[in-house]
Formats: sequence, structure tokens, C-alpha cells
Amino acid sequence: MLPELLQKTSLFRLLFVIDSDLAARKREERCPHCGGPLHKANYRRKPRGGPVDIPEQYCIRQSLCCGNEGCRRRCSVESCLFIGRRVYWRSVVLVVMALRQRRPDSLSAGELVRMFGISRKTLVRWFDYFEKVYAGSMEWQRARGRLSSCVADERLFGSLLEHCLNHAADALSGLVACCRLLAVGT
Repeated sequence: MLPELLQKTSLFRLLFVIDSDLAARKREERCPHCGGPLHKANYRRKPRGGPVDIPEQYCIRQSLCCGNEGCRRRCSVESCLFIGRRVYWRSVVLVVMALRQRRPDSLSAGELVRMFGISRKTLVRWFDYFEKVYAGSMEWQRARGRLSSCVADERLFGSLLEHCLNHAADALSGLVACCRLLAVGT
């Protein structure tokens, strides 16, 4: 169910709309460094793991730049589509990690490599990072405060995605809610 959902353009359209809304809200604020006006400074990404026919507009990383000549600093906008500078879509990373962490029906690394075309080396890096580093990150701590204790840190993405799917009308809504929760903490 979840791997098939990652091949639907409708998922990425919803996440793009949320990202655009987050950028518009952030743009209404002033530069956190100097108080100057914020302007669009979006840039194109080449994310992996989604549908092959995804429209180019969904591959845009929303970003802002200060309009004051002396400042001109970039302001990052939270993103449901992307995790920082990572190459893979947030939803792909989330689903892959969840499929690996679900017990007892978790998938092997080999099955995930075949299913998503992700190298084994990349999977090992993801597992290490999300199991050892991410659980202590500010991004996770911000989201963690809004969740019940049924979401276990040791099975972070598996139990989180399961929680979101159980509280959503359908799988698409659950996956979008999970991406939003991780991006903005709500």
C-alpha cells in the first residue's frame, strides 16, 4: 500500500501545496537576522524515489532571501517534500524506514534495495542516522512533544507512521500528516 502511494503524483502535489503555504507564511515575517523583507529564492532539486513523470514544479525547494542589500541571507522554509539537503523525498525516506522498522513483518535491506532502487550503502547510512542521531534532534523533539507515548523512539518511523495512518481517513492523508508533523511539528 505505502510503496504504491509513493508513485502517485497526487501525494507530491499535496506536499507541494503545503510547502508553498509554509513559504507564504514565512515570507510575511521579516528576516530573522536584520528585520528586512523576505523575497522568494527558490531552487530546483533533483529528488529521487518518486514517480518518474512528476511535474517539475514539485521539484522546487521553497526558500527565501533577505531583501536588504547588506544582509541578503537565505531563510530556510520547513518542507514536507524534502529533508534538508538529502536527495530523496521525505516521504520515500519515511516509508523506507517504516517498512524496515515494522516488526515482525519488516522488509530486509535487500528487498528495500530492489523495491526502491536505493543503494545498500545509502540504506545503511539512513538506518545509522535515523536510529542514532535523529531521535535526539530538535526536529524530532519538536514533533515528539505532540505525540502520545505509543510512538516509540526505538522504532521511530515505523511507530510514527502507524500512529498517523491509524488517525487518518486514508493512507494518503496519513502519510501527508506524518510528513507535515516531521516538517513543522504540528
